[in-house]
Amino acid sequence: MTRDEAWKIVCEFVQSDGLRKHMLAVEACMVAYARQQGGDPETYAVTGLLHDFDWEVHPNLPDHPTKGEPILASRGVSAEIRRAILSHADFTGVRRESLLEKTLFACDELAGFLTACSYVKPNRSIHEVDVKSVRKKLKDKAFARAVNRDDVVNGAAELGVDLDAHIEFCIGALRDRAELLGLQGTV
Repeated sequence: MTRDEAWKIVCEFVQSDGLRKHMLAVEACMVAYARQQGGDPETYAVTGLLHDFDWEVHPNLPDHPTKGEPILASRGVSAEIRRAILSHADFTGVRRESLLEKTLFACDELAGFLTACSYVKPNRSIHEVDVKSVRKKLKDKAFARAVNRDDVVNGAAELGVDLDAHIEFCIGALRDRAELLGLQGTV
């Protein structure tokens, strides 16, 4: 499966611009980690893009991503990528073992949180976000309350990286694609 083929699946199943941008943000973080870890950027990109492809079709847990997995199988998505997508949800019973699986889990909630942090900055820009402000917002349970803080912390731990370094790394990945993600901000 190529990145372009994965994007076609996203466009077929996902109508929400916000959800598409979330999937693009996770992809950005995943590809950056692939390059750092020596992984295959295409595999990481496809995994990041497709991880929530079925959210609008199956918005209730545990249907997402469990019921989406057979759809991906029928579209030719590899077992490696499907397993990573299943493993990003703790309730599926699929343990995160590979670096790909751990990276997806580490990037998913954090990418969403960093996007939310960008939106509350004066210019609504990822370029205004820094580690200190993110750590402060993580302590504010009322801010972006849908983001699971334990997943953010545990994701970095499972990946074997310091949380602050992980936050900084993902901020950098989102800055590289700020315009595409709608995070460039206003001047």
